[in-house]
Amino acid sequence: MGTLAPALGLIGTLIGLVQMLKSMDDPSSIGPAMAVALLTTFYGAILANLVFNPIAAKLKTRSKEEVLYKELIMTGMLSIAAGDNPRIVEQKLLSYLAPRQRSSQFAEA
Repeated sequence: MGTLAPALGLIGTLIGLVQMLKSMDDPSSIGPAMAVALLTTFYGAILANLVFNPIAAKLKTRSKEEVLYKELIMTGMLSIAAGDNPRIVEQKLLSYLAPRQRSSQFAEA
């Protein structure tokens, strides 16, 4: 939606310009019609950059985190099912975490 919002704004601008050109015989209506036509482009850009793109970025980040957690769980379960040594399982699972998160895990223990 973030990539479509500016395009939809431009479509709104074109529609507004057509409406403006319809009323060319009345000069006092050209200014407000032009303002409405350009306002749709502004709304499209604002919605894309302040609403849709940040939401999309946040969803992408959360999706990557969820995939990582599910891989971590799957690796742990498969290692336990295979009968691996608990220390080896711990090292495998810690390899999925960032170094900063690894050190905090050892500080808690």
